[in-house]
Amino acid sequence: MRKLLNTLYVTTPDAYLSKDGMNVVVTVKQQELFRIPVINIEGIVTFGYMGASPGLMKLCADNGVSLTFLSPQGRFVARVQGPVKGNVLLRTKQYELSNDKNFALHLSKLYIAGKIQNYRNILRRFERDYGNNSDVSSAVGILEVRKREVQRVEDLNQLRGVEGDAASVYFEVFPHLILNQKSDFPFCGRNRRPPKDAVNAMLSFVYTLIANDVAAALETVGLDPYVGFLHTLRPGRTSLALDVMEELRAYLGDRLVLSLINRRQVCAKDFISQGDESVVMTDSCRKIILTAWQARKKELILHPYLNEKIPIGLLPFVQSMLLARYLRGDLDDYPVFLIR
Repeated sequence: MRKLLNTLYVTTPDAYLSKDGMNVVVTVKQQELFRIPVINIEGIVTFGYMGASPGLMKLCADNGVSLTFLSPQGRFVARVQGPVKGNVLLRTKQYELSNDKNFALHLSKLYIAGKIQNYRNILRRFERDYGNNSDVSSAVGILEVRKREVQRVEDLNQLRGVEGDAASVYFEVFPHLILNQKSDFPFCGRNRRPPKDAVNAMLSFVYTLIANDVAAALETVGLDPYVGFLHTLRPGRTSLALDVMEELRAYLGDRLVLSLINRRQVCAKDFISQGDESVVMTDSCRKIILTAWQARKKELILHPYLNEKIPIGLLPFVQSMLLARYLRGDLDDYPVFLIR
């Protein structure tokens, strides 16, 4: 099993990345703040526009370390990768199957059915822990219907329609899952670009972290993260990473955000309202989320398909590995990750 290393998150907006021998060095105004051997990390995510030296980029490329640039608010800017080392036969098969409408629809159905089932399981867990809630119970029932509808759709447009409706049902009852600080964290549905409340700001931020980890995992197993089956192809868009993300959003993203709020690890003062009715996180808030994210990735779970205990941080890699096996024909079907 692949070793789970650390991801280096650089949250200081005016930080510059460079190399010194085999070390990654972070400086601000030419003053060194931090250094770490490149062999101790598997990825670097930096929030800001100061950039990185060409030497640092080569060091990362030579050692298989992903380098991702995000805006200070957490919007994706770019990823830097070295020479493609994936299995050319696997990628050829991926490209061939991505053009097969029947195959693409089948795999997309699995992703969306898994996503909807994970929505249901989060709501059902809430009911087990806190008792019946008529709104939540109704949503659980509707989501079961939507999951069955997934199997009957005949094209990707119909599938996207069912997925969109299921997401609306789930997020409509999402406020019930916020147990503490309800007045400080109002939520009236999913919105983004820009997020209009603190909950959406955190969800968008965490989803970006998940997408980055999934893209890196896909490259690790030899797949092209830019060629997907459900999400349409678009220059610069990691469509396959967005596909694989669907089954992981609720478990990795939504649960983390709810935990941060309900455990009072974040509060209203960690967010700033802007003139265009958007809400952004403070630097300290981003650090709190990233610290919780790193800790969460080290927790162990029993993978439902492998029946082995793995760190949660390896979920993107495991699902990418299983997808690669399915595309090669080593598995009869793709085993989506389902919350127990």
